[in-house]
Amino acid sequence: MRNLGKIFKHLFLILASVISVFPFYWMIVGATNESKDITMGKLTFGSSLVKNVTNAMEHADILQAFGNSAFLAVVITVVSLLICSVAGYAFVIYPSRGKEILFMALIASMMVPFAAKIIPMFRMFSKMGLLNNYLSIILPAVGAPFLIFFFKQNTHAFPLETIEAARVDGLSEYGIFLRIYMPMMKSTYAAAGIFSFMASWNNYMWPLIALQSEKKFTLPLMVSNLAAGFTPDYGMVMVGIIISTIPTILIFFLLQKAFVEGMVGSVK
Repeated sequence: MRNLGKIFKHLFLILASVISVFPFYWMIVGATNESKDITMGKLTFGSSLVKNVTNAMEHADILQAFGNSAFLAVVITVVSLLICSVAGYAFVIYPSRGKEILFMALIASMMVPFAAKIIPMFRMFSKMGLLNNYLSIILPAVGAPFLIFFFKQNTHAFPLETIEAARVDGLSEYGIFLRIYMPMMKSTYAAAGIFSFMASWNNYMWPLIALQSEKKFTLPLMVSNLAAGFTPDYGMVMVGIIISTIPTILIFFLLQKAFVEGMVGSVK
């Protein structure tokens, strides 16, 4: 009976792995085939990879869009990690009467659908003269309520005795945060960094509304333009999707161990 259970468990894991990996396989195979082969469901590699890459580069400035996405993702990730970690740290370390009310309001803001915020955000940034400016993409993303909540929950596992000992030794509050808290919470920063980077890299709806110049388009917008024709070239689209997928895959696998540690609240 035990062996039978192991067999079913392994069969389930194999099936789940195939279901998870198949879209990536189909995407890579599609990049090597012509559009008509993809629509017919061909699942073997073809010989049109160079042609599809050339067409993608000719029809869209993918390299510039890649650079735009990389710039926004890096800036948003770095700034949001700093701001959200300071907020999460303050919610736990510094006592205040109204902090729980403020935190509940912050959590409640996560329940507001993005579609309900599009028009107010558009009007606000329009009056500020920031439409078609990267600041309109960066500013709404750097104070993510989820990341503040994530840092707050992980900070509960932080040893408060360490902070008290540092204060007795004369270390300033800024020094405690920069020299003690941040190094000890590196796994939490890694997990939050993955969330922030992926959210910024894959952001589509708001950049589509806020960015009006094609030179400032991010990679998701540029890939969407490749598929916007009356008869889209799916091989060309697959090339764009692969290019847009590679950075997130690399970031996740490079920080996978720290990501798992951060998700379980590890403090070192």
